[in-house]
Amino acid sequence: MQQLRLTQKLLQKLSPQQILLMKLLQVPSIALDQRIKQEIEENPALEDSTDELNEDSLDAERDEDDHSDEEFDILDYVDADDIPDYKTRSNNYAEEDRRTMPHANGITFYEVLRGQITDAGFNDTQKIIAETIIGNIDDSGYLERDIDAMVDDLAFTLGINVSEEEIEKVLKEIQEFEPAGVGARNLQECLNIQLNRKDTDDPFIHTALKIINRYFDSFTKKHYDKILKKLEISEEALKSSIDEIIKLNPKPGNSLAETTKTNHFIIPDFIIDNEDGELILTLNSRNAPDLKLNNTYKQMLQNYSLSKKRTKKDREALQFVKQKVDSAKWFIDAIKQRQNTLQVCMQTILEFQHEYFLTGDETTLKPMILKDIAEIVHLDISTISRVANSKYVQTQFGTFLLKSLFSESLKNDSGEDVSTKEVKKILSNCVDAENKKKPMTDEQLVAVLREKGYRIARRTVAKYREQQSIPVARLRKEL
Repeated sequence: MQQLRLTQKLLQKLSPQQILLMKLLQVPSIALDQRIKQEIEENPALEDSTDELNEDSLDAERDEDDHSDEEFDILDYVDADDIPDYKTRSNNYAEEDRRTMPHANGITFYEVLRGQITDAGFNDTQKIIAETIIGNIDDSGYLERDIDAMVDDLAFTLGINVSEEEIEKVLKEIQEFEPAGVGARNLQECLNIQLNRKDTDDPFIHTALKIINRYFDSFTKKHYDKILKKLEISEEALKSSIDEIIKLNPKPGNSLAETTKTNHFIIPDFIIDNEDGELILTLNSRNAPDLKLNNTYKQMLQNYSLSKKRTKKDREALQFVKQKVDSAKWFIDAIKQRQNTLQVCMQTILEFQHEYFLTGDETTLKPMILKDIAEIVHLDISTISRVANSKYVQTQFGTFLLKSLFSESLKNDSGEDVSTKEVKKILSNCVDAENKKKPMTDEQLVAVLREKGYRIARRTVAKYREQQSIPVARLRKEL
């Protein structure tokens, strides 16, 4: 039996303006320009005062909107003195060096490979096979497709029937291309190709080839004792041979691919300067664009408000203009709130980690989680998270991600809370200073940290080590 019930619920909903602010907070300075340009393109009532837009864009933005005519105060939309609505630039916003850096245009890795096909003396069929092989080489220079699969590819897509032996023959030729090692199917083959291009009469090159071809597994696992026993050579000879292997390029494609990749420049969102011991925080100038309402739209609103008789089309036009102006005002306000939120949050972080920003010593970092900053600035944790993510801060010690300053805490022997970043730094220093012939195991690292007053478990040491991309002791071993 169906029943009607009256229930009361409390729901928390974000307004469109709050949603807009949350989205803008997530955007780093480097992407803010594009976001503003997108908003200006979509809303002709908004314009950048440094780049005046064509004020005849109203006709292109017409849409069908049957909303009823609403009462509004024209004074909310039109400034009597016509001063731009958004002039918040001050000396708090660092001027950015807008000079462009020239980039040399270079041919790509794949163009280099294809350019060598002509000189290889291939017949027409072999040229097609070579193109197929090169098309299946990854950015690192490795062939990522099996020979039998390429046989099928050529048969089904191009109607060319070739054997695996024919593809193998062309592949061997490509493996003679530059850069050395290209076209290999695995690391072992890649290193072997490069070594064979050297003077194989050299005793160290000759031994290096034996190591790669016969004892590759022992080499990768750094079981040097096994190799010494099998080859019956001195430790010095083994070291010299391994030095020859280390000189090789494990990713030959990158030697050319890197030169043609787009350079990515980090543009900091915050800049901290040390002026005679006083830390000064500024926001990147990109965070303070000169936005204002379009004068044409403001004039249109004024004209419609003064009109005593409004037709249906007038009311529709008025509603359209009002909607665009409202949207522009919300965006301008959201940009301003974004600035204020960034400034307040970063200033709080600066004060929280004052000693670190003065010295650059990671061991001085205090434990700091999102909740710590949220409680100080009286904002939600999710807001602090949006501020910290994808934002960079420039200091005299370098430029780094803001979120890298946040870390959990643990207690030392004195009962004090210390940052896990401090422990990681000490762990890294221990590894750097260890005897590489006998690197410290995780158990030994635990003992060293305990001597320094940090009581943590072996699994925690292993976790911190892995987070810093420090390999296990066996793989850190050197001759």
